[in-house]
Amino acid sequence: MTGKSKSDRIFSIDIWRYLVNFWTLVIYIIVVADFFMRNSLVEFLGPICAIYIALLAVYTTQKEFERWHDENIGKHPGEVYVIVWTALIVVLIVLEIIYQESYVLPSEAFSTYVVVMGILAISRRSKANYCRIK
Repeated sequence: MTGKSKSDRIFSIDIWRYLVNFWTLVIYIIVVADFFMRNSLVEFLGPICAIYIALLAVYTTQKEFERWHDENIGKHPGEVYVIVWTALIVVLIVLEIIYQESYVLPSEAFSTYVVVMGILAISRRSKANYCRIK
């Protein structure tokens, strides 16, 4: 039998990308809403950040695996995630300074930002190694 199996199609790179994009939107909304609600949603950030990081790691791993097996993975630059996260964190830090007493930047948001940067760095290094070898 040729072609991809049913399970390969179910867990295609597109599914992971859609899941990552969905949870990225969810986490951005929760982080921004948490600011407006003055840290009232911070208890939800831990689980949401964990889901987001896990999905991002799976998606990135699968993308790198496909790259190393010479499968067409398309162009979906991870730099976009880091740029948006950077803008969000910078804005939140500025708002934390302005609203000193009433808002604290959740450590979960900052930790997730650091993990997103780390995943991008690893992915870029893998891509550079792949390009050097090929």
